[in-house]
This record gives sequence, structure tokens and C-alpha cells, in this order.
Amino acid sequence: MAEVLGKVLVVDDDEVIRQLIAVNLNLEGFEVETATDGQDCLDRVRDVKPDVITLDVMMPRLDGWSTAEKLRAEPDTSHIRVVLVTARAQDDDRRRGLGIGVDAYLTKPFDPAELIEVVRELAARS
Repeated sequence: MAEVLGKVLVVDDDEVIRQLIAVNLNLEGFEVETATDGQDCLDRVRDVKPDVITLDVMMPRLDGWSTAEKLRAEPDTSHIRVVLVTARAQDDDRRRGLGIGVDAYLTKPFDPAELIEVVRELAARS
């Protein structure tokens, strides 16, 4: 059996995008779990124990900004690598993400190969 490169929690309210990211990461050797929004992510993160979280920004219930802030504020989740994957491509959005302490910022539409490379690098640093 192939070596697992790490565990990733994919968080996006769009099922098509969630599945696209999950399938691509799975094919590369990552163990993948999914969540439908920020609240679902926070509810599951302690059980899933991911190395990396890919996080959409615009979601119902709890957006990606707030989710990332909550992850960074908790000692048992502050170490998890976070990649924002969002349609929000403005410099202010990017600065806001980096200010929260996310590890990477990719804009939609994204190149699956680039996403895989970013997740691979972050998982290796976990």
C-alpha cells in the first residue's frame, strides 16, 4: 500500500469543488476528510486531526476568515496548516488571510497541480 502523505480536511460549501479537491488529493496519496462549512470544520477538526485544512472563505454559518481565526486561537488546532482556497482575489483579502496566519492563499479557479504542491509542502512541514 502507498505511503499516506498526510491527512487533509477539505472545507467548502460547494460539493463539486469539495469533491474536486478531495479526489485530486486522494489520488496523490493524501487521506482526505471533508466538511461543508466552517462550523462543520470546527465540529470535526479534533476528531479528524488533519495536517492541512483547505478552507473556502465564502460559506454559510461560519466563513473561512472566522474559521481560520478560531483555529489559530485554540492551542490544540493552532499548529494545523491552513490553505485558503477562495474566489476572493483582492490584495486586501490576501493580506487579511496572511494577517490571520494562514499558510497559503490560492484563488479560484485554481490549478489542481498547484493546490497539490502547496498541500504537499505544508503537510511535509507539519
